Amino acid sequence: MSRHGKPQQRQPLILPDAAPMGGGDGGRGDAATRRRRFVAFLAISVALVASYHHLAPAPASRYHALFVSLGNNDTAAAHLRALTLRPHVAGTEANAVAAEYVRAALSSFSFPTRVTPYSVLLSYPIHRSLSLSVPGRAAAFNFALVQETYPGDPYSEAAAEVIPTYFAYSASGSVAADVVYANYGNTKDYEYLASRGVDVAGKVALVRYGNLHCEDMVRNARAAGAAAAIVYTDAKDFGGAGAKGKRKWFPDARWLPPTGVQVGTLYYGNGDPTTPLWPSCAAGEDCERLSKGELDGSAAMPGIPALPVSARDGEMILKAMGGDAAPTEWQGGEGAPLYRLGPGPAVLNLTYIGNDTLATIENVFAVIEGKEEPDRYVIIGNHRDAWTFGAVDPNSGTAAMLEIAERLSKLEKKGWRPRRTIIVCSWDAEEFALIGSTEWVEDNMDMLASRAIAYLNVDITVFGPGGFRPRATPQLDQLIKEASKMVQDPDDPSQTLYDTMIRHHPPIDRVAGAGTDFAAFLQYIGVPSLDMSYGTISAAVTPLASTNIIALAVEDYPVYHSLYDDYVWMERFGDPLFHRHVALASVWGLIALRLADDEILPLNYVSYASELEKCTKLVEGGCTGCPVSFAPLHKSIDQLRKAANKIHKEKMMLQAENWSLKTRAYTVKVRDINERLMMAERGFINREGLDGRPWYKHMIYASSDQDDWGTKAFPGIVSAIDKANKLNTTESWHLLQHEIYRAARAVSKASAVLDGRLT
Repeated sequence: MSRHGKPQQRQPLILPDAAPMGGGDGGRGDAATRRRRFVAFLAISVALVASYHHLAPAPASRYHALFVSLGNNDTAAAHLRALTLRPHVAGTEANAVAAEYVRAALSSFSFPTRVTPYSVLLSYPIHRSLSLSVPGRAAAFNFALVQETYPGDPYSEAAAEVIPTYFAYSASGSVAADVVYANYGNTKDYEYLASRGVDVAGKVALVRYGNLHCEDMVRNARAAGAAAAIVYTDAKDFGGAGAKGKRKWFPDARWLPPTGVQVGTLYYGNGDPTTPLWPSCAAGEDCERLSKGELDGSAAMPGIPALPVSARDGEMILKAMGGDAAPTEWQGGEGAPLYRLGPGPAVLNLTYIGNDTLATIENVFAVIEGKEEPDRYVIIGNHRDAWTFGAVDPNSGTAAMLEIAERLSKLEKKGWRPRRTIIVCSWDAEEFALIGSTEWVEDNMDMLASRAIAYLNVDITVFGPGGFRPRATPQLDQLIKEASKMVQDPDDPSQTLYDTMIRHHPPIDRVAGAGTDFAAFLQYIGVPSLDMSYGTISAAVTPLASTNIIALAVEDYPVYHSLYDDYVWMERFGDPLFHRHVALASVWGLIALRLADDEILPLNYVSYASELEKCTKLVEGGCTGCPVSFAPLHKSIDQLRKAANKIHKEKMMLQAENWSLKTRAYTVKVRDINERLMMAERGFINREGLDGRPWYKHMIYASSDQDDWGTKAFPGIVSAIDKANKLNTTESWHLLQHEIYRAARAVSKASAVLDGRLT
């Protein structure tokens, strides 16, 4: 191939006619003639080798270095500005416009594109009202429930298109009841209220955003007996430091304004609610769906009305409450009123009427077909839909993904073709319940299970300074480190992304739970997965959490899921120069290129075995004195360690040997190693799924049953320990031992795949 990708015909080597042979040497010529012929042959051979290397395609590493050099701040900024001109909630006309923008951009890079629609259940508000009354005081106060624009807001006209603040899939209904303050709304908070004699049953639970997602907070409120829930953004966490009256907020600072509201979804599941565990279909097609009655009775639905409100509204409610003072750690920030537990005397009258309706969503794809292994897929993805303008979440990721696609297009013009197929995915309706990606994975499960090498996700490219923060399944750790060493840190040019990443502990977190679109790939199929961003990540470790629970640091991104997540916020506070976008796109694209181009897949399971050993010790430490044995799990992890070391040595030996002629034996060996590396993660999948949560099928990493965003290793074991400690029955301890065996069998399955031998 030429440098410009045009094939050149390699001329066959034609030796000159031999000189007439005579003499008494049987036609072989004299010694001098033979030497001259040998020298001529040697010269021609050397010229042929030189010609071969001149005409051969450039090595992949050269294209990878070129990929990094092609980053363009202006391109990323232009894509983000175009994508965030209007609010674009899934199912709306504005989001269809955004889908067409992405499709047209990918098509302009000369990649084949397609759009895959699904008809799914989405949820929108029809009517909301909230009023506060206190017996013996003036008339009830009616809350406006509006996020206010600011003077000179360039998006004030477009803000009129923002859907009113609400929770998707909230139950419709009206409730008038006393208020109880429940802090961050986790199970321990409700246990504390019970210990203080505060009855939540039939009341309105007032909780503040913090370390749980809204669906978990409302679910916990319902479990405690609340009739409704109000979730507010406390100024202590989202409004910035400093005394009241001296705080600054957006547009003068990064903080959430007093009327800012964080919206979200309350569906406690993934994918289209009408088609759980099976794929949906396009409008006009026939597919099995749950009825409205079945949905209303589902544990995945919140079951009670709920509304999100602002810090200003939340504080007004708290001022009107009585009862005992809340603990110090439940209080607000400087200048906040004294928070009390209730119940009452404040009474809230809440009405919510929603419209849960079938609507069309659109996944957009571009395919860069592989040259040698077109049936092996490296998949990169980001979701496109947003609750409002979505400058940080998700369209910083969309802009970076389009930047990657444009760079790959330029590489193609230089002669590059991937060894394996790269699929670029723009998902729809992620904000509602990871719907677009989940339906597509369910629709293509068998093919993906046999062909997908890895899924590389970026939900949020950047939300401020802080450094490169990846999270991944462990076999990708080494690749992430190698790729990050090739990219300069945008905030410190003397360092690489690796240098700043390695200063965090741990430098690479684990990917699990249902935080974003990697969930279906990992939980349903067992595809090695990662997600990454640039900014500050907070990580809290709970006693039985065998890996870190990841949450965005609110001090870096307090406008999350609010009206104020727009281009102005990004330009002023998230990434003013758009150099963080470019750096994240570079490392994201490099990881994809290595997986697509390396002859032997750069997956390393040695670190996986080490990680599971640490996790097992931590989980076991939380069960001291338990009448169970962890020996089966230790044994299976030892098998994984041996199998991982074995295949790693096979890789090293194959790469070290001189295979100048790529024989069939060499090709078969490469394919064998790659198949084992690709398929090993599938071994961690259990078809029945976790106990009580069949959608989560990964026995090693999944979300906590108390926190749909949190990550736990061996989630089935951790949940069983919690239940056994509470019940302390023979049956509960037997169930815990069963979960230990289930996890051990999953690790053994993965070990057998890596080992490459039948039992």
